[in-house]
Amino acid sequence: MMRRTLLAALLLMPLPASAADYFFYSGTYTDGSSKGIYAWRFHDADGSMAPLGLVAETPEPAHIWITPNGKYLYTVNWLQDGAVSAYAIDRHTGALKFLNKVSAHGADPNQVVVDPSGRVAVTVNYISGTIAAYKIGPDGKLSGAFYTEKHQGKPLSDKQPGPKQHGVEFSRDGRFMFVTDLGLDRVYSYRFDAAKPSIVPFDPPYVLTHAGAGPRRLQLSPNGRYLYVDHETDSEVQVFAVDGGQLKSLQTLSTIPPDFTGRNSTAEILVSADGRFVYVTNRGHDSIAIFAADPRTGLLRRIGNMPSGGKSPRNIRFGPNGDYLFAANQAGNNITEFKVDKASGHLTQTGVVLSIDQPGGMYFVGAE
Repeated sequence: MMRRTLLAALLLMPLPASAADYFFYSGTYTDGSSKGIYAWRFHDADGSMAPLGLVAETPEPAHIWITPNGKYLYTVNWLQDGAVSAYAIDRHTGALKFLNKVSAHGADPNQVVVDPSGRVAVTVNYISGTIAAYKIGPDGKLSGAFYTEKHQGKPLSDKQPGPKQHGVEFSRDGRFMFVTDLGLDRVYSYRFDAAKPSIVPFDPPYVLTHAGAGPRRLQLSPNGRYLYVDHETDSEVQVFAVDGGQLKSLQTLSTIPPDFTGRNSTAEILVSADGRFVYVTNRGHDSIAIFAADPRTGLLRRIGNMPSGGKSPRNIRFGPNGDYLFAANQAGNNITEFKVDKASGHLTQTGVVLSIDQPGGMYFVGAE
């Protein structure tokens, strides 16, 4: 036991940090061998990773987010009595210090997102179809929820089972918030003010996707003019034009090749920093769909599918400078690293594979 304690201490000792060093965190699903949040030291110059091990033991940290100032990390606890937990980040060692835990005001919170100002955290709950928002204190602790809401709507079919909130996205200027409801086939718009703080639904509050689409996660283009939403149930991606908080559908297209006949569902969506490429994960086809985006019109063209390097890619995230993309293959028990060709959008697996049981959401922060 003394040797294990010494090894853990050595792993978290400060190491000389270069300008290209970062800490890379991954949440997990803890019904297997994983125990919580894990970390690595990442060197952006060559894509190498050095393991730091378990940095926070907590149940079902399925999705994580870090404040813009890099000081605090938040995770959902994906449980029937859902919660959101707060941690302070040691930027020298990568260690996490527990701060507090608050109720998610619902069951199975699946995403937590911090607004651009770093003053508010929002979580969405899948099973209960509820949303909760919290003030972030100067010490990083979360307040009690200042806003909660349950979307209203009756189940219509197996593909439309009723409220199932799944994704949150803020506009770059922090004035608007968008939320997907997978079980109602809706994308909601809100007026948002972090200073007050306040969240006010638009009138009308949402736009519809087609029946049974299952809108899951969403990402804005860098210029804020287009919103991209992946459809979990029918393996599609939809493009909306954005006018303030108003949304207008422009295009819907498949994330899988036309000759694929197996079962598939999408999970995560990412937009490149220049807005020229969109990436969507496919669970079943076990690939990352790559789309070229026209920055003028927002319209997409699928240019290929890259095998994710594992089973059921649930989450993807760019490296700090967009040179690398990481896929968390939940059922494959690994995280795979890809080099991003910023000119073509294509991905090339680097050979870096992190072994981790049921990885979930991922995030980077600069090391000091």
